[in-house]
Amino acid sequence: MAAEKLRDLSQPMDVALLDATVAAFYGTGSKEERAAADHILRDLQHNPDMWLQVVHILSSAQNLNTKFFALQVLEGVIKYRWNALPVEQRDGMKNYISDVIVKLSSDEVSFRRERLYVNKLNIILVQILKHEWPARWRSFIPDLVAAAKSSETICENCMAILKLLSEEVFDFSRGEMTQQKIKELKQSLNSEFKLIHELCLYVLSASPRAELIRATLATLHAFLSWIPLGYIFESPLLETLLKFFPVPAYRNLTIQCLTEVAALSFGDFYNMEYVKMYSIFMVQLQAIVPSTTNFVEAYANGNSEEQAFIQNLALFFTSFYKCHIRVLESVQENITILLVGLEYLINISYVDDIEVFKVCLDYWNSLVSELFDSNHNLDSPAGVANMMGLQMPMLLGMVDGKGSQLLQRRQLYAGPMSKLRLLMICRMAKPEEVLIVEDENGNIVRETMKDNDVLVQYKIMRETLIYLAHLDHEDTEKQMLTKLGKQLIGEDFTWNNLNTLCWAIGSISGSMAEEQENRFLVMVIRDLLNLCEITKGKDNKAVIASNIMYVVGQYPRFLRAHWKFLKTVVNKLFEFMHETHPGVQDMACDTFLKIVQKCRRKFVIVQVGEKEPFVSELLTTLLTTIVDLEPHQIHSFYESVGNMIQAETDPLRRGEYLQKLMELPNQKWGEIIGQARQSVDFLKDQDVIRAVLNILQTNTSVASSLGMYFMPQISMIFLDMLNVYRMYSELISTSIAQGGPHASRTSIVKLLRSVKRETLKLIETFLEQAETFTDKAEDQQHIGKQFLAPMMDHVLGDYARNLPDARESEVLSLFATIINKYKGTMIENVPRIFEAVFQCTLEMITKNFEDYPEHRLKFFSLLRAIAAHCFPALVHLSSEQLKLVLDSIIWAFRHTERNIAETGLNLLLEMLQNFQGSEFCNQFHRTYFLTIEQEIFAVLTDTFHKPGFKLHVLVLQHLFSLVESAALTEPIWDTATVSYPYANNGIFVREYTVKLLSSSFPNMTATEVTQFVNVLFESKGDISSFKDHIRDFLVQSKEFSAQDNKDLYAEEAAAQREKERQRMLSIPGLIAPNEIQDEMVDS
Repeated sequence: MAAEKLRDLSQPMDVALLDATVAAFYGTGSKEERAAADHILRDLQHNPDMWLQVVHILSSAQNLNTKFFALQVLEGVIKYRWNALPVEQRDGMKNYISDVIVKLSSDEVSFRRERLYVNKLNIILVQILKHEWPARWRSFIPDLVAAAKSSETICENCMAILKLLSEEVFDFSRGEMTQQKIKELKQSLNSEFKLIHELCLYVLSASPRAELIRATLATLHAFLSWIPLGYIFESPLLETLLKFFPVPAYRNLTIQCLTEVAALSFGDFYNMEYVKMYSIFMVQLQAIVPSTTNFVEAYANGNSEEQAFIQNLALFFTSFYKCHIRVLESVQENITILLVGLEYLINISYVDDIEVFKVCLDYWNSLVSELFDSNHNLDSPAGVANMMGLQMPMLLGMVDGKGSQLLQRRQLYAGPMSKLRLLMICRMAKPEEVLIVEDENGNIVRETMKDNDVLVQYKIMRETLIYLAHLDHEDTEKQMLTKLGKQLIGEDFTWNNLNTLCWAIGSISGSMAEEQENRFLVMVIRDLLNLCEITKGKDNKAVIASNIMYVVGQYPRFLRAHWKFLKTVVNKLFEFMHETHPGVQDMACDTFLKIVQKCRRKFVIVQVGEKEPFVSELLTTLLTTIVDLEPHQIHSFYESVGNMIQAETDPLRRGEYLQKLMELPNQKWGEIIGQARQSVDFLKDQDVIRAVLNILQTNTSVASSLGMYFMPQISMIFLDMLNVYRMYSELISTSIAQGGPHASRTSIVKLLRSVKRETLKLIETFLEQAETFTDKAEDQQHIGKQFLAPMMDHVLGDYARNLPDARESEVLSLFATIINKYKGTMIENVPRIFEAVFQCTLEMITKNFEDYPEHRLKFFSLLRAIAAHCFPALVHLSSEQLKLVLDSIIWAFRHTERNIAETGLNLLLEMLQNFQGSEFCNQFHRTYFLTIEQEIFAVLTDTFHKPGFKLHVLVLQHLFSLVESAALTEPIWDTATVSYPYANNGIFVREYTVKLLSSSFPNMTATEVTQFVNVLFESKGDISSFKDHIRDFLVQSKEFSAQDNKDLYAEEAAAQREKERQRMLSIPGLIAPNEIQDEMVDS
């Protein structure tokens, strides 16, 4: 009864009853009571007339949560329906909200008591302003300033409103408002700022109230980033701010304001004001915190205000230096205070707080990058040529003029840069390759999870240290070797000190000239090996071992040039493979693989002083080397040896090495298959299944590194492997048929499925890698044909016959790989593939968006491979089958799983492009054009599909370009049902699109929609403009308000990342030698 009374909005609402309902929802009553209250409140929220009760509720409600509920309803109306409301209703609501704010904030007691409520009302007012101001509420700023002068509490609240308005327009507007609206609001704020500026200065000079001063400083902080500079430098504002800095109560807010000023950079006009501001600031700072202060202790022992001050100090220095450091470099007097400021910043950089350190690190990175760029051409021509890998003639006149200035600048920063090198060495972050860490109890353990924040930090620190190394190689080398020497004599030995030092040594790989790098590394590796010998304790040895492995893994150039060192290092890794301390064996196997990949030729040639190649010696002692390793480590070891064998150019010797490497697994495989021929039940034993799995995994590891050269081995086991596959598949199907879906989760079925998956993975790996090592197309086709025929029944037929729970998704990815490799030659096989997997997989994946996630993505990858390489096979499908294909593509891009949606959109785009050039162009588009357009607009305007924005835009651009091109020669509308004779397809599609969008977005006027559609057609030739119009439409349609809209700008961000990578490739060492896909010349 009560619920019905609340839902009846034809009469004023019973607010006491609404209070009780909201109280029940937030209360501690029964679950049923809360659910019932939730149901009523949701109904009310969705009722389009509910907002008309808001004033009544706000006036009468006793419960604060009820008022918040009413404001939530109002906020929805303001966001989505405000412009559609009659003028009287808009004005009435605007005036009511303003009056309530004034009433509550004019009285000190009510203002403090109702602070939360007032804050929410302020937000509502700013939402209204975004629609009304400036066009329909021109007097807003003068009205606000006049109200502020009437009372100090009103003034405090006016400051809060101004701060919110500034943030809405300048910080959160992207993707929230159209570009035109943002421009309009910014211009209005700029033109009206004079009044706000006067008000702020008046308050700061005249008010004794701490709360009001704090509110004014907070508002100024929001405004300072965009106001015209004259308001800062040609008024008493800066002077006033600097007066507040020494006062503890205002110190943090003031330094935040000064930081905003410091971050402004508009030419040289105000340079002297910046120098003056910095000088006064430094004098005041030294009185508050002397430069000799131990910031590490001060931060650790400080309260939250003091800690915030240290962080704000870092922000001030970094902002000021980023924009104005050059101004301070010109006069000796300024240089002195600049060096004091840098000393402060280096000391703050040691503070044990990740956020403070990130602020400092970001600046150090930009400073050393800039110093490096200026000095890049000043080094000796030989050094530069050597480092850059190219000839750069020295500009002989560089010592005079600009060159001499650059040298002076380098000398000016030599002291701070040397201290910065020590900071980077002491605080170096952990690289990804290091698997051994110290846990919270101080024990050395294997790392269980990667910390992405640490990896990002490592990347920036590594880059910074490389620039520092380029600026002064001698100082870098000296600091590292001195610190290592202290470790060796035990003076400074701690796990953390040794770790950060070795991570720093590893990180500068590639930055030195080869001769210097060789000398440096000989000393480093010698000292580390000595340290390993003389240090006692298992944990200590594990830490040193991990550091040795990390360092040697980073310097492949050095190892290739020094065989004896390389051999010593590899033998040391073999020693570590017997060390059972957690993580050591894993790291030894990882490092061995990394070294072999970069030095593979060294292991297959006879080195000076050796009787045989290293690989031959290794294969003889293989069993003893791997005796203590776990199966996954053995697989990694086999992959490493496979890499060595792949470098052998003599086919006969290569075959011998492969035979020797696979001797152990082949012997075991032969025994298992021999026993199975006598009794097939032998294969059902769990230990045997595990052994089969292990053998297959070993084969896959070797296939991944040997590619085409793995042919003799896979040919030998292929047919037996397929028979085992088929038998295990039948076992799985029987188990599931008898035990139901639960049977698929039993350990035996999981194990059997692992064998099936590994079989498919082995074939896929071999076929994928075979292309890497064979250039002849006929070789590839021969390989494909040889393996394809037996797989058609054993693998494809098996997939079709199996129960859904027993089907392996890897079958789909295997055939996608085969089609991607053998392209058009597979056309005749497509019908068979289609018949075996299409219908049955679709039935599995289209029941919902959750079941069989692996099958989903791999199914669409297979479909994409067929569309890309075997398009004629798709064209010859029956109309029912083609409809099924298209329905499945639409289903894919509707998917909320990003990978699946992207695969579906890419597939659609490729199919549209293929059909455009085919003889079936008219027929296809007559059947599917409108469906595709409608579906693309549906996902484009759905916030769950924002990541697909770039592809949605490309599909729409393709469709709109197509209808106005010569490719379509017939009408795409159904002439039987559409009587109006359109002049061409373009006019028809425009009209259809306007109708489609008008019906979907009733909040937009017909004129707005028509204008948008016309603009889209006009800009279809310019993708950038086309994209901007769609972004504006998404904001206008209110589908994308108040959301994180970075996905709409993802393409621009990706282009920026690629540009940055190209820059890094041009500087030696910035991209680690291990990450460069080079053909290592190591003959």
